Amino acid sequence: MQAIVLAAGEGSRMRPLTSGRPKVMLPVAGKPLLEHILRRAQAAGVDSFVLVVGYKESAVRSHFGDGSDLGAAIAYARQDQQLGTGHALLSAEALAEERFLVLNGDILPEVSALKQMIDEGGWAAAARRVSDPARYGVFLTEFGRINKVIEKSEKPPSDLANAGIYLFGQEIFEALRATALSPRGEYELTDALNLTADRETISLVELSEWMEIGRPWDILAANEALLPGVEPQVLGRVEPGATLTGKISVGRGTIIRAGAYLTGPVFIGEDCDIGPNCYIRAGTCLGDRVRVGNAVEVKNSTIMSGTKIGHLSYVGDSVIGENCNFGAGTIISNLRHDGRTVRSYIKGLPVDSGRRKLGAVIGDDAKTGINTTIYPGTVIESGFRGLPAAVLKGLLSTHRAG
Repeated sequence: MQAIVLAAGEGSRMRPLTSGRPKVMLPVAGKPLLEHILRRAQAAGVDSFVLVVGYKESAVRSHFGDGSDLGAAIAYARQDQQLGTGHALLSAEALAEERFLVLNGDILPEVSALKQMIDEGGWAAAARRVSDPARYGVFLTEFGRINKVIEKSEKPPSDLANAGIYLFGQEIFEALRATALSPRGEYELTDALNLTADRETISLVELSEWMEIGRPWDILAANEALLPGVEPQVLGRVEPGATLTGKISVGRGTIIRAGAYLTGPVFIGEDCDIGPNCYIRAGTCLGDRVRVGNAVEVKNSTIMSGTKIGHLSYVGDSVIGENCNFGAGTIISNLRHDGRTVRSYIKGLPVDSGRRKLGAVIGDDAKTGINTTIYPGTVIESGFRGLPAAVLKGLLSTHRAG
């Protein structure tokens, strides 16, 4: 079985985290999101992949190569312009087999559902019942067959959200070529699905679990779900006097210094320097070459490779990009005094995160001065430079802040 994975987009809702990498390469539980998707598809019986790439594609190609490290064959199709999901799939037509799965690059698929789709034969699409269907396209069905997809509507007629997981035959490409531009100026895969729904039997497979990585804080939820299933390995050096409890993974070349206290599940990459006398709490994922200094506390956060957290700092419920540097005494707060959910920003616009605890979302190569305070929900663009004793809140660009 072949799977075509749509992985060409930037992921604009994930900015500024995608300024240096495509969304599919954002780290989740110690691996790129795309690797989790491919491994789940493999577990369902997929043995070959076509990755549709575009935005910063070199990151995908260099990590996965020809697929030999995964034990699967990987080929690549290039989407020169990101003109929608239909356009992305059409880019892979020359490499598509007679029958193939299509997976969105921001959805962690349920293995049992993929197996069911493969085993049933014919065409199929996956859905999940949701409490907020206005956020999604939804399916209209009859006798377990999909009749139509209704894209995002203020009053959706169904709670069956389109999960972005399909099984098609070659006929889908004819429908894609007949699809017109949508009001968003894109070629939508769902429009092609509607064109074929009256002549193809499209079975509905309902998911019991579904994880979409569409907003920066979704990375935190994904870590919470996936980290407990990571088989822990301690490959680095742990000094006497350090304490590791629960599931802790420590990469090669990493040192955990005396007085460090780690409570799992926690994932730490290679060549990191942790401690002394720091506290790393459950749900935390550190990339490679991360420095966590003396008297630092990190709680339920993702900190990407090369970032340094200076001593006497606190990072809670945050997603931090690569090669950042926090001055000593940097505090990222993560809880409102009134107990309400934290508001943050998507594509520059304020939104309710839905999370009671949320710290900051910070892009690559940002630097804070000593004794910096960062409000909950703050978004800081890549390359930001802060001053000592700054109070940072809202949406901050790359200029200096006082």
